[in-house]
Amino acid sequence: MTAVLVIVGMGDGNGLAIAHRFAQEGFAIAMIARNQSKLQGYQDILQAQGFEAHYFIADAGDETAMKSAFAELREQLGNPEVLVYNAAVPRMENVLNESFEALLDDFKVNVAGALVAAKAVLPGMQAQGKGTILFTGGGFALYPSPDFASLSIGKSGIRSLANTLGAALKEQNIRVGTITICGTVNPADSKYNPNQIAQKYWEFYTAPNPEIEVIY
Repeated sequence: MTAVLVIVGMGDGNGLAIAHRFAQEGFAIAMIARNQSKLQGYQDILQAQGFEAHYFIADAGDETAMKSAFAELREQLGNPEVLVYNAAVPRMENVLNESFEALLDDFKVNVAGALVAAKAVLPGMQAQGKGTILFTGGGFALYPSPDFASLSIGKSGIRSLANTLGAALKEQNIRVGTITICGTVNPADSKYNPNQIAQKYWEFYTAPNPEIEVIY
């Protein structure tokens, strides 16, 4: 059976580049996001290049929708071998103006959804005796910004989640990691263009003993 990569928080930057990188190696691509028209567009792009691509609709911050999407994915494609959690809310707001409600809503997408996704793929990975879980991190985890308070908290949270999950699963041959991207993703940038970033995800997947965090 074809190995499956699932990307939560599919987009036209890192998400599409990661999908391309793994599809080039024979993976079937499963995409989860909330916008059906955009997902259809990504599927069309990948299929036009001869790659297998499927999509499922869910908001990363909606636990019920996420569980339903993963159940549908498993029914159609089987258990994913690789999970990439790429969802985040890149909202600019100074910490002094941040609200309880907005912070909580963002946290559901920035961190809690990653745990929901990981727990959705874990039983299949445990049954297969292998798997890779990767979270898209960010430089705000290392250098928090008062003007991006919620995202800074979220990237710190995703970094901690990767480390705690990695420690909990290290004896089960399930590798957990985070790619901490310390720059602004830009197709014109020689370092921070999506294709270069996607290569870091592939290198983690293929490395024999990767470190949990890749700072890039």
